[in-house]
Amino acid sequence: MSKALYMDDGYLKEFEATVESVKDDKYVVLDQTAFYPLSGGVAYDTGALTKDNEEFPVVYVGKFDNQISHEVSKPGLKQGDKVKGKIDWDKRYKLMRLHTAAHLVSGIFHNKTKALITGGSIDTERARTDFSLENFDRQMIDDTFKLANDLIQKDTPVKVYYMDCEEALKIPDMVKLANKMPPEVDKLRIVELEGIDRQPDGGPHVKSIKEIGTLEILKVENKGKNNRRVYYSIK
Repeated sequence: MSKALYMDDGYLKEFEATVESVKDDKYVVLDQTAFYPLSGGVAYDTGALTKDNEEFPVVYVGKFDNQISHEVSKPGLKQGDKVKGKIDWDKRYKLMRLHTAAHLVSGIFHNKTKALITGGSIDTERARTDFSLENFDRQMIDDTFKLANDLIQKDTPVKVYYMDCEEALKIPDMVKLANKMPPEVDKLRIVELEGIDRQPDGGPHVKSIKEIGTLEILKVENKGKNNRRVYYSIK
């Protein structure tokens, strides 16, 4: 299994790796990678792999059979090759900011109403989060985002650490996903916004919520019984 370097350093922009396998001349598995694959509704990284000054653009990153696979746009890589990887940092940083914003918003909603997350997606332009809210209360949603923006100015640190799975799941409100439990592993990676939210998560995040910027609601939808959808962006 590829070592996921982004798990411990979301700010890593470049890295060195060895090609472990290549399928169909374009699906490349490395022994370690900083590229984040499409996962948990968060968009994948793009960038490039370089071998002997030749660049192989990475156009898609996914996870298949527990391996992180990098789709490159041209053939030429083979097993055993030494490569340098470089992620598109502008894209990654936007995704990190919005991902942390999603944790901030969901944490506030949960603290206020015990609402769970029923769905969501994050790309560079916007985030979408669905909540199990019984009533469609636009004022409450507006107030939640106002509180989120107020908290952002306080520069709260974002902590990433590991806990024994059994112990972590004993903590009330650790899991905020309505229809999904964390994977069955010995250790869970926990992302904590100090005093606001903590939950298992496998993606890159900013180091402080102040890096998020200003949150802006784009659209709110009533998606049926007990399901409210909020689209938002950062600026």
